[in-house]
Amino acid sequence: MTRTAWLIVICGLALQGCTPPKPVRLGAPIEGYSHTSAAINRFSVNRGGGPNISPYSGGGKQNCCASLPVKWHPGLTVVVEWEKDPDPYASANWPPLGTDGYRAAYKLHAAKYTRHRAVVPVARYEELGLVNVHFLPCNQVAVSAGGTYPGRPDYPFHFPQKMQEPATCPES
Repeated sequence: MTRTAWLIVICGLALQGCTPPKPVRLGAPIEGYSHTSAAINRFSVNRGGGPNISPYSGGGKQNCCASLPVKWHPGLTVVVEWEKDPDPYASANWPPLGTDGYRAAYKLHAAKYTRHRAVVPVARYEELGLVNVHFLPCNQVAVSAGGTYPGRPDYPFHFPQKMQEPATCPES
């Protein structure tokens, strides 16, 4: 081999060391579902923001992104934070939009929002995909992050779309 050929081989091998390793974590899109009569005004997963969610609805709207490991591992959890409006249809009885009466009614209403934070286990996944957050009665939350989605048989959760709050919630 010529001297030039050796230099090309050596440079090529040296450049292989510059190739970045595969990522250990990636950003995954976030989607949410409210299975209760409350609206979720805002929520986040590991500080990545999710969309607002109307009562008894969800899916179809995604925000970016929650940082999660490419490979699931036992004990994997995420931090979910959210703001909940327990009476999302109250504005139907308020004075007209843009008036002082409306602003006063909104201020009183917003004071009743509740804020929550939970460390939640992530359901096992084979490949990282869409992060689905399910808001359940008693301020419980379930999270999946795989390549499947609600309604499929291989999805880890099968919650009814409408769930009622019990008269009393168990102590957490």
